[in-house]
Parts: sequence; C-alpha cells; structure tokens
Amino acid sequence: MRSGVTPPSLSDIEEWNERLQAIGKEYQELMHQLSGRRESSEIARTVNDNVNETLRAGAQALWTDPQALHQAQLRLLQDQFALWRQNVNFNGTGGEESEPVIAPAKGDRRFRDQAWQNEPVYRHVRDQYLLFSRLINDVVAHMDGLSEEQQQNLGFYARQYVNALSPSNFFNTNPEVMRLTLENKGQNLIEGLARLREDLDNSVEGINMAMTDRSAFEVGRNIAVTPGAVVYENELMQLIQYTPSTDKTFKTPLLIIPPWINKYYILDLRQDNSLVKWLVDQGHTVFLTSWCNPGPQQGDITWADYMQLGSIAAMDAIEQATGEKSVNLLSYCVGGTLAATTVAYLTSTRRANRVRSVTYMTTLQDFSDPGEIGVFAREPFISSLERQMEKDGYLDGRVMAFAFNLLRENDLYWSFYINNYLKGEKPAPFDLLYWNTDSTNLVGATHGWYLRHMYRENLLVEPGGIELDGVKIDLRKISTPSYFLSTKEDHIAKWNSTYGGTQLPKGPVTFVLGGSGHIAGVVNPPHKNKYGYWTNEALPPSHEEWLEGATYHDGSWWPHWQAWLTDNGYVNVSDQVTARQPGEGKLVIIEPAPGRYVRQTIAEVLSEAAIETQKAS
Repeated sequence: MRSGVTPPSLSDIEEWNERLQAIGKEYQELMHQLSGRRESSEIARTVNDNVNETLRAGAQALWTDPQALHQAQLRLLQDQFALWRQNVNFNGTGGEESEPVIAPAKGDRRFRDQAWQNEPVYRHVRDQYLLFSRLINDVVAHMDGLSEEQQQNLGFYARQYVNALSPSNFFNTNPEVMRLTLENKGQNLIEGLARLREDLDNSVEGINMAMTDRSAFEVGRNIAVTPGAVVYENELMQLIQYTPSTDKTFKTPLLIIPPWINKYYILDLRQDNSLVKWLVDQGHTVFLTSWCNPGPQQGDITWADYMQLGSIAAMDAIEQATGEKSVNLLSYCVGGTLAATTVAYLTSTRRANRVRSVTYMTTLQDFSDPGEIGVFAREPFISSLERQMEKDGYLDGRVMAFAFNLLRENDLYWSFYINNYLKGEKPAPFDLLYWNTDSTNLVGATHGWYLRHMYRENLLVEPGGIELDGVKIDLRKISTPSYFLSTKEDHIAKWNSTYGGTQLPKGPVTFVLGGSGHIAGVVNPPHKNKYGYWTNEALPPSHEEWLEGATYHDGSWWPHWQAWLTDNGYVNVSDQVTARQPGEGKLVIIEPAPGRYVRQTIAEVLSEAAIETQKAS
C-alpha cells in the first residue's frame, strides 16, 4: 500500500455498501415507475417523428456537400491537435502562456467550478465537449439545401442534443457532483433519485422538475396579496377590483388583461415588485381578469368567448361598478393579443370609445417571426395538438411549461436536473419559480385556433383575416392610442417581432424597449433602478432603424408609461374622483382577492373532472 494513503475503515465500507444498496433500490423503483407510465401521447410521438425527420434531412444535406463535411472534419483534427499541444504544455508547466484553443462562453455557468480549469482530466473533458459543440453548431449554421423551417428545427434540435451531452450533466464527469458523492457516500444520489421519482409523478410528458420549495408559498398569503375583492365572475374569469390606497383616483378605470398561459400574479408577486400595487398607488382604479384553470368541461370555449366573456364582460362589469363607459387597457403577452382583437372588434362594431388607450406588454400581433417557439407551431405539431385537444378538451399546462423551459434549457432544465437529481438538493424558495411551475391548462378549441390562425397562418395582420362572432376585424382600422412595451432579451415574444405591431394601427403609437427579458423586463419596479429602457418618437419600418435612433434611459419604464397616460389625457389628473371601494357600486363583493380561480391547480382541476366523469357514467 502506498505511503500517505489512508485505507477505508470497516465502518466506511459498510456505510458505502448500505448506500449502494439504497441507490440500487431507488433505481429499481424508478425503472418500475417508468414502465408503468402511460403510453406516449400523439403529440410526443409527433415531436419524436419530427426530430428524426429533421435529422435525416440534415444528414442528407450534409452528405450532398462533401466539401463542407471535409472542411468540418479537417478543422476538428486541427483543433484536436492544438488542444493536445496545449494540454501538454499545461500539464508540464502548471499553466499556459498562449490563448486557449477553446473556452466556455461568457455567462456559461456550467463550468464555473475551478476543477474544470485546474484539474487536467476535467479540463480535457470540458474542452473536448466544447470542440464538439462548436463543430455541430458551425455545421448546422452553414448547412445548405434545407428549407427555412428545416434549418430552424435542426438548429433547435441540435442545440438540445449538444446541451444534453454536456459533461456537467453526468455525475462521473461533473467534479462538483463527484466531490459531493464521495463526501456523503452517495447520499446525494439516493435523495436525487427520490426527487426524480416525485417529479415524474407530477409530469405528463418529459419531466417537470421542481424548481422551488412549493411549501414556502401560498397564493393570497405571501404572494398575490394586494388587497381587493372579486366583484364579478363567470365560467371563464373572475374580475378583481383592488382596494384604493389614495384618497382620490383617476376617473377612467384601468383594466389589466393578463395571459391565461400561467397565472396573473406574476404582476403581483410581492409588495416590493408588484405592478398591481404600484398602479393602485399611482391613483388608478385597478381591475384585473383572473382566468379560470380550464379542464375538459371548458373544451369548446373559443377565442371569441375569451373576448366576450373576458375583456368585454369585464368592461361591462366595470361600468356597473364605477359608472364609467370607457377604460384604459393594460395587457400582457397573449392577453395583449386578445386585447388587440378586442379593440379591433369594438372598432368594427362602432364601440371603439369603450377603450381610451391600450397598452401591449411583450405582445405578438405579427407572427411572421415568432422565434424558437415557432418550432412548436409547425404543421405536424398543430395537427396532432388539434386531434389530442379535440379528444381531451384541453392541453395539460405541464406540457406547455416543459416546452417553454426547453427554450432556455441550460438555465431552466439542466441546471435543476443537476441540483435536484445529481446533487440531491432541495430547491430553494423563490416566488418567481413558484409562479413558473403553477401552470394552467389551455382550452383545446382556443389554443388550437390560436396556433393555426396566428402562429401558423399569421392572419391577424391581414385585413379581415380573423373573424370573431361574425365580425371580420382589421388592426389597421384601430385609432385607439397604443403603447407597446417590448424587452430586448425576450425569448418568448422577440422584440423585433413585437415591433411589427407598431406598423398596424392608424392611431397614435408609442414604442418602448425595456432591458432584460419577458418577465424581468416587464416586472421592473422603479425603486430597484434596474435594466433601463429605450425610447424613440419615430416609428421606422424596421426595428433596427428604430434602435439606431433610440435614446437610452436609466431605471424602470413604469413612470414613462404613467407620464404617457397623464400627459396625453388618457387619465385626467385635474378631474379625479373620490377613491372607489370594491362593492360600493352596483356589483357586490363575491369573495376577497385573489379569489378561487387563481388558486386552482392542474391536479385539482383534473381530479374534479375525473370525479364528474365517474358520476356521469
């Protein structure tokens, strides 16, 4: 035995044996659980078929261009030789003087541990992987002979494949995981397998990982706590009226239309970052539509129903509550797309004066370039979704959440895979991630129609392309003043695409570009002084021209929006009314905010539906 090496004690060996047996037992239970999972849905099979078809098309295109394949192979050989020479120098001198052959991209958090840089084995594994990744990405980016859709699909699938193979995702090639495994004798793997089994029970397609400690939050207790009351409800939504915090309020009420993909309280997480609370404090009488979490019973609800039972019904209720016939609309994401169709519908039916102004936060109206999310809006997927949703009546929100997470797979999927399953860590409490995992189902009739008519066929930008309740709408006829807020790093509603909406209405338009992404760029309270925003009074045809002439401002866009309302008279600062309390008008209080609908979970909705089905049979 070598000098200086301490042999393991008998107790260590016994403890390792116990842990290995426990790991084996957890693994057997996992395999049993996987064998008992339901057969893959038609949607999952369609995705798998499309992946295979796309990879075949890519392989065929590559083999028909032997010169490109030869150059890629030659470059890889050159890089391998340079890497070998670099590693020889590194191992011999303990450091290197020349530029590295390859290094992780700035912001790549997978290789932050010092062992990736300082230990030769891990450094070599990392660099080989990075060379492989660069080769795949370069080959895909410069591949000829593919259609635009095939090119986009191949780029997306190749990125998923490359990132899945990262050595950080395997316990025996991740130095942090290896150290942890040795230190606690595999207890992390035991706990990780148990967490994986638990997450599988809460998943339908793929794995919906626990991203936060869900027991740390409760809707209405420490999130979604801005005071108010539900003053109206129907089968699709509850209307919340928030309690004023000022003695006087603007005469014109403000109606918020949030998306029904996820829940509204992203706008009311905590008091220090709540847009709802801030709006109340600015003197607005704030109303908000809280959408139901639909199940099979709501399967035939249409986009027109969301308009009639949602935004228009809310306006009617607000008139009863306040006596005001018009509102200012503030909308977000798909709620903004609904707002645009609502304003166009009211315009076509000569009721445009019901909306004094409309604000679209990160909203797509022109779907010609939806970004990577468009990969899930191709014809094979839409057709299979339509068939599946016609059968079930809804799309399980966990499927949509899984797809959205793959748009930022290293941050929203693989990082949690490593922490939860390889390190065996319990996720930390984080309200934003609680909201992100508090999914909602999507109504079958509405979602299929939305994907086909907007994402696939881009009919919303066509005059008369969309018909709602027998009325052909045209966004070009809208004269209602519009405010567009987009965010520079948005991966869900790309700002170059959302900018296209500014070219449609004939009324006055203001466009503002916020920093950060789809959520942080919107939920950006002034007191934090983060991210900043750009403005430009001109609205040239392209987003590049707009940005070239734009002016940057520090801080939040919220005060700029408030000034837009007050300076243009969409709310009258000099003609305010005594603050309106929920229940003072013709509408009575049904229950305190945040109401029942926002508390509905997918599991509860589907359990109730199953019980009703059993009763009916």
